Amino acid sequence: MGKNILFEKKEGIGLIKFNRPDKLNALNYETLDELETLLKEIKEDKEIKVVIFTGAGEKAFVAGADINELSKLDPLKAKRLSLRGQRIFSEIENLEKPTIAAINGFALGGGCELALSCSIRIASTNAKIGQPEVKLGLIPGYGGTQRLARLIAKGHAMELILTGEMVSSEEALRIGIVNKVVPLEELMLVVESIAKKIIANGPLAVRLASEAINRGLNLSLEDGLILEANLFGLCFSSEDAKEGTSAFLEKRIPVFKGE
Repeated sequence: MGKNILFEKKEGIGLIKFNRPDKLNALNYETLDELETLLKEIKEDKEIKVVIFTGAGEKAFVAGADINELSKLDPLKAKRLSLRGQRIFSEIENLEKPTIAAINGFALGGGCELALSCSIRIASTNAKIGQPEVKLGLIPGYGGTQRLARLIAKGHAMELILTGEMVSSEEALRIGIVNKVVPLEELMLVVESIAKKIIANGPLAVRLASEAINRGLNLSLEDGLILEANLFGLCFSSEDAKEGTSAFLEKRIPVFKGE
């Protein structure tokens, strides 16, 4: 794709690999540019059903933003950068294709925030996760204060953000940041296995289920249930729903077309 991001596509999976291992895959401006362009292409690519994010090397997923660039910001530029990072990560969260963070090492600051924007997070045993911005006299700026407190208990989010300390993958699992912890050598096998299970399901149903969860979190329970009912009804306008129910009754494997 570019010099900072590697991209490959196979069997319905789009694999995004941040490729600045000498900088622990930190997100600089150029990397954000590449990521934003790539996300637009992935959104339009009907062959891609699931997107996986990971980092090059064995040390880091993404170890935050580029501190050298941050040190030169004034207040107005800082706000613009924050809004841009938030927008890009919101695009990941609302991509209409499930996303999986394969956390293969340090996921700090912007790296943690990127993982939080994904549908599912799987960490290797050597992973370290945190929002260390307060140690620099800053706060998370790419959605960390909002997504972390929505994902896990408020007290855990407060502790992680206010201390700026990293937690191990096992602690991240205990407090609910990640879904699973696996040995590093098994990480991509496990993540690809999850991706293939998702791909085997009805594409429209997967997209609508994701929409129901993401949008419903910002609604009251009553409004969320109405949203669910509307999207449930919408499923029945699709050929996939007819194929899925027919295949079940006929005791065969369904062939979904995403229509």
